[in-house]
Amino acid sequence: MLDLQQLTADVCRLATSVGHFLKEERKNFNRESVVKKHEHDYVSYVDKEAEHKLVAALNDLLPEAGFIAEEGSATYNDEPYCWVIDPLDGTTNYIHDNAPYCVCISLRNREELLLGVVYEVCRDECFYAWKDGKAWLNGEPLQVSTVNELTDAFIIVELPYNDKEYKQTAMHLLNEFYGKVGGIRMNGSAAAAICYVAAGRFDAWMEAFLGKWDYSAAALILLEAGGEVTDFYGDRHFIEGHHIIATNGHLHALMQQKVNELLPVGM
Repeated sequence: MLDLQQLTADVCRLATSVGHFLKEERKNFNRESVVKKHEHDYVSYVDKEAEHKLVAALNDLLPEAGFIAEEGSATYNDEPYCWVIDPLDGTTNYIHDNAPYCVCISLRNREELLLGVVYEVCRDECFYAWKDGKAWLNGEPLQVSTVNELTDAFIIVELPYNDKEYKQTAMHLLNEFYGKVGGIRMNGSAAAAICYVAAGRFDAWMEAFLGKWDYSAAALILLEAGGEVTDFYGDRHFIEGHHIIATNGHLHALMQQKVNELLPVGM
């Protein structure tokens, strides 16, 4: 039986340590080291080195777990547990010395998320949760906002790289929200955005074409803070999904309705 509270504490220390590595490397970061994975999607030696550090340490913590890792330095072979990690969520922000960017670590079994840790480097904030253990930020409990009216909502609407597939939906959402909500932002890190909803700083967020490593850790944190997470179609079993809505709960049905009004075929 896993001691999820103790394991979460260990993961928090690891995420913070790797976050400090990212911050130090940023001081002398050379943009010539950046490699384009896909159009507008980048990776650098920093992502890869941070992932190697995470994999080695997490393997020591729980040898019976496999890995789903963004940069592919470890694999999942149907082990009973699986670490889902993003060594640097917000790489484009990092390249341009712009906040936020995060270290993201979650642990899941074959059915559900068990723990999640997101260390937001720029603000030195460690968000964390374990199943049925509530959500926390640097030792203080988290709680979502109580906003339930669109006119008061402060939301994040990201524009994913897959512009050909998503542009019409994105334009529809901006048209529906611009001038009708309290504010719209984009922040470049899915993990940070979801954690900010958990902290009540924002009320809702959505993004498409995500990897599991982008949202898994933060999703559990938001759920434990009293929020709601589904895929675009309202399925609460979202852990294999790629199109995610995360809200304070009060605005969830409305956000889902808006995104479903103009979803591309096949999403």
